[in-house]
Amino acid sequence: MKLKKILKIVSGIIVFITLPSLLLFGFLYFKYNEDLPTGTKGEQADRLASQMMNALNYEAYKTTDYIEFTFKKRHHYKWNKTEKTCEVYWKNFRVNLDLNNDANSRAHQNDQEIENEEIIQKARDYFNNDTFWLVAPYKVFDEGTERRLVKTEDNKDALLITYTSGGSTPGDSFLWFLDDTGKPTSFKMWTSILPIDGLEASWDNWTTTETGAELPNFHKILFLGLEIDDLKTTNLILKSFTH
Repeated sequence: MKLKKILKIVSGIIVFITLPSLLLFGFLYFKYNEDLPTGTKGEQADRLASQMMNALNYEAYKTTDYIEFTFKKRHHYKWNKTEKTCEVYWKNFRVNLDLNNDANSRAHQNDQEIENEEIIQKARDYFNNDTFWLVAPYKVFDEGTERRLVKTEDNKDALLITYTSGGSTPGDSFLWFLDDTGKPTSFKMWTSILPIDGLEASWDNWTTTETGAELPNFHKILFLGLEIDDLKTTNLILKSFTH
């Protein structure tokens, strides 16, 4: 009888915890899940992509050598964009990533170098995800990207980007919504890591950085927020001339 009572209590706790979660997921799935839209490749899509990049001062981003930021108050980055290296910090780990050659990357725990490929791969995955939330609009002409023009329900132009290679999750697609100047306001996501297709995230909290590049400091997805703090950019060549 005692075992029966314990099993009943445990079952009740599991149902109490999981049932609301399942109901919430079901509600969100039926409310927001949608199929990937179709679009048209070609000159019009490329022109819209260029307009988006220009609205965010792509030339300033292109000449930005160094970006430092903290993502969700958990991961800190010192990214030398020109040399293609990045120091990634979280908990008691520091990884010096060589973005061209993982064999040159080095991992540290409590300031002691360690041989740990899993930690290096984790840092690479963090970097791929977190920098995407910072600089995604500037990546629409990266190698392996496909651009399509999509007409929205209100007959406006939207830009569908599919990453066929690169990053940690190739095959993901993002539908960018733009204002009249071409500046992004949000995108919808079709990704392998999200259980709901077509979730929308805001891209409307823009900061003009020290180098002139436009970068976001916050995104909202449903009732969740993604914070980007301690944002600094530097043009190392110009900085050397001023000292």
